[in-house]
Amino acid sequence: MIIRETNDSFIMIRQHDHAFLSGEIIKHFDHSLLPSSTHFNDLVYAAYQHDRSWIGLDDTPVWDDANNTPYTFADYPLLPKMAFYRIGLDEIERENPYAALLCSLHFHSFFTKSKKEECLSFMKEERMRQSRLRSALPETDEELLQQHFRLLQFSDDLSLYICLNEPGARKEEEHPWFKDGFKNTEWFNRGQGPLQAEWGGTNTIKIDAFPFTRECRLTLTYKKVPKESIDEKGIAQAFEECDWLTETFTLQD
Repeated sequence: MIIRETNDSFIMIRQHDHAFLSGEIIKHFDHSLLPSSTHFNDLVYAAYQHDRSWIGLDDTPVWDDANNTPYTFADYPLLPKMAFYRIGLDEIERENPYAALLCSLHFHSFFTKSKKEECLSFMKEERMRQSRLRSALPETDEELLQQHFRLLQFSDDLSLYICLNEPGARKEEEHPWFKDGFKNTEWFNRGQGPLQAEWGGTNTIKIDAFPFTRECRLTLTYKKVPKESIDEKGIAQAFEECDWLTETFTLQD
């Protein structure tokens, strides 16, 4: 779950709904910035499906007593999270091996600085998966694969930018992950450094060196769960009783 706290509520976004934005972002990406259109549809599939591991976990939110908030994707207990990561990656692999290779690279990148035994074991398993998938995809262009991987990361980050920031936030108010732009985007930003985003209003995000074919409209699904309701009923029932809401954002040059 992606969580953004307000004075009286928690904005709660399921990971799979966030991933839908990622898929929409990649679908509108300008193909001419890539050397080839090979596997582009597989990249789109990977973006839409990359967080399907969270479908079961996000069905019922869990309360973090230590921090007095719902658990988020960033601090969810490690062992169940990794178990569901494996399930989701297995499901993607059964449907689309190239997308599974991209998603495996993506999830592996989360833990490269960790020394925890569970993380090291997970990374070892994913390197084995990647080796198996590369063998099954012998014609794969490694340079193109790495560009697709970086694009998957960008779509994830841009979607998170929308989810984690208060709409219309000033640059100095943005979530710290994105104040310096999006990592690994220099290659399609014409060498001008990381791609930057900035709110142009509560429903408009301006992107420099615009990498999309046209203005892009994105619809986010979420719940706004009142803190008072959580105190009275608990997080699970309070979440269940809230209606789903939607908000539309536009990416502009």
